[in-house]
Amino acid sequence: MQDLRVLSGMRLTGQLHLGHYHGVLKNWIDLQNEYDSYFFVADWHAFTTHYADKVDLESNVCQMVIDWLASGINPNTSTIFVQSKVPEHAELHLLLSMTTPLSWLERVPSYKDQQEKLKSKDLSTYGFLGYPLLQSADILIYKAGLVPVGEDQVAHVELTREVARRFNFIFGRESDFEERAEEAIVKMGKKKMQSYTDLLGRLFRKMGTLKLLKRQLLS
Repeated sequence: MQDLRVLSGMRLTGQLHLGHYHGVLKNWIDLQNEYDSYFFVADWHAFTTHYADKVDLESNVCQMVIDWLASGINPNTSTIFVQSKVPEHAELHLLLSMTTPLSWLERVPSYKDQQEKLKSKDLSTYGFLGYPLLQSADILIYKAGLVPVGEDQVAHVELTREVARRFNFIFGRESDFEERAEEAIVKMGKKKMQSYTDLLGRLFRKMGTLKLLKRQLLS
């Protein structure tokens, strides 16, 4: 069921316009009839770049949801919610920030791109740097299998995979982890399995020790 779950959010940075409808909402309307759909108002995400702006959150949130409903988003077939009303988003974001290297966040393409585009704003904050990590928390909480994003945020989804792998390696290993990992490798098929084992072999010869190999895989 999780593979058929869609998660998508919209930042609360101003009034909706036709661009929102054609770029996002029309897609949501189609998705809600095919998948287990979760659509949310990303009000915390808005503060990553607009933290200093005076925003009437309550009024803007209500107006945004009204616009969604008017466009055809059906609360009977979709789950609609406000990000800040689910405190687990912030809690998981905090936990993920404990294990995610700063270098991972600094090399996300949108980090420098947005700083260049928004020169008028002071974006030298962790909130802005950690924006993709908050997005990772959004995705992982609902175990969404499908996350429609723009081209500029594809890297955020890739980051989410790496963040989850690192977090699970540190905290989530179960007693049968190694056996299950070996089974997963076998299921990859002979060609992919050979490529994977060859990669591990090259890395091991390069790093020299199992400890350094693990560090390389998690860096």
